[in-house]
Amino acid sequence: MAGNNVSRRDFLKVMGASAAFAASMTQLGGKLFALPSQQDAVGISFGGWGGVAEDEGVRAAIEVFQTEMPGITVEWQHTPDAGEYNRVLLTNFAAGTTPDTSFIIADGYETYVSQGLLLDITDRITADPLLGAPDYFLPQEAARCADNDGRWHGIGSCWVAHHIYYNAQLFEEAGITPPGFAEDEIWDWDTFVANAKALTKDSAGRHPDDEGFDSEDIQQWGVDWPLWWMPIAAAVHSNGGAYFADGRIAIDSPEAIEAITRLYELIYVHHVAPRSASMADLGMTNTQMIDTGRLAMAVDGSWALSWMNPSLVSVPMGTGALPKMVQPATVMQAHFHSALANTQHPEEAWQWVRFLSTPFYQTQFLKIGLWLPSQTALTTPEGLDTWITEGIHPENYRQFVSEYLPTYGVAVRIPPGYIEAAANFIDPAVQAIAGGTPPADVLPEAVRQANDVIAMANL
Repeated sequence: MAGNNVSRRDFLKVMGASAAFAASMTQLGGKLFALPSQQDAVGISFGGWGGVAEDEGVRAAIEVFQTEMPGITVEWQHTPDAGEYNRVLLTNFAAGTTPDTSFIIADGYETYVSQGLLLDITDRITADPLLGAPDYFLPQEAARCADNDGRWHGIGSCWVAHHIYYNAQLFEEAGITPPGFAEDEIWDWDTFVANAKALTKDSAGRHPDDEGFDSEDIQQWGVDWPLWWMPIAAAVHSNGGAYFADGRIAIDSPEAIEAITRLYELIYVHHVAPRSASMADLGMTNTQMIDTGRLAMAVDGSWALSWMNPSLVSVPMGTGALPKMVQPATVMQAHFHSALANTQHPEEAWQWVRFLSTPFYQTQFLKIGLWLPSQTALTTPEGLDTWITEGIHPENYRQFVSEYLPTYGVAVRIPPGYIEAAANFIDPAVQAIAGGTPPADVLPEAVRQANDVIAMANL
């Protein structure tokens, strides 16, 4: 990742007068806060998760931040696994030993806000000459960061969203034009299923609708559409439903159940998508399956471009929009950066959270294909030029970021109590669906029980 890091000179160009302002003082609620000198620097901690790319990116950011803000030092407390980090954070919340600042998992953001665990940074954002500027963030960012009273307790790190990755060689052999992101390049659902069948073959070369097709001996799968909340939510919103509505889980609606049933049918009716057990038996990731010609299309998050990109796979690879049911849709989400309410250094913690929302920090991860921008300026033609990277981003990725997502990307707010509700009821229901149980048989009761948990969390 070192070759993709933004230099300190580039950072200074982007930040301009704002960085100079932040290096001396920041107006907070009508008061002027002067940063300490190096000899009495204040140390703050920053907790989070991620692989090598995230770890290196945070460390590079700390180096630049401490150069620009010499009165503050940052200790990076890194845990590779997000689930493990969240468990540790919950323990630290209970013990009162949380870091000063932290990654906050999207599923838990509103839960932590409702419990008063995150620092309210609304007034600091409003007073800030960079982050408080009109349209600095894309509209979807404000839609998910602000609570019902318009108060911010964190800032989204970026955006991520699901789309299709495909093996262009298999498409060419089948004579199929791949999907794209333009309006006339987005497949409808029937076209998607038909093309997935044409791209699915058993060991004798037969397709799912051919006589004698052996669904137990599939050698090339048409698509892998994983069953977890984000790719499920994309399908639900495409079918005119919603994953969350009025602060509750809403995937028991007729539109939602129909959409999820269509995903179920990809596996158990159309035989174009592998069961999770089939992939486990193969011992291959979706990237490996695409690269070896075992899989034509993978529905995966935009973050997967950091390892599933033209420079790292041996076959020609492309990207396109998810198929539409009633309308095109994909769900946009990402973790938050927050200062914790019990920090003893709220001003210094704010300065670090602010820095994490600058173009410099976000651009590091945009360049390697891990993130999508949540800052408006980075979606303009000039902004795209600063991070679109040859060999990483397919040719149509500019269109995905600047046209498709602003039009069809859906930002969702995840209500307090969702983590517990999902773990106890929604996740087991989805596992049952993945194992062959029709969605209509399990979702209504699972959603009812899950929403009882959410109702208790909101008392």
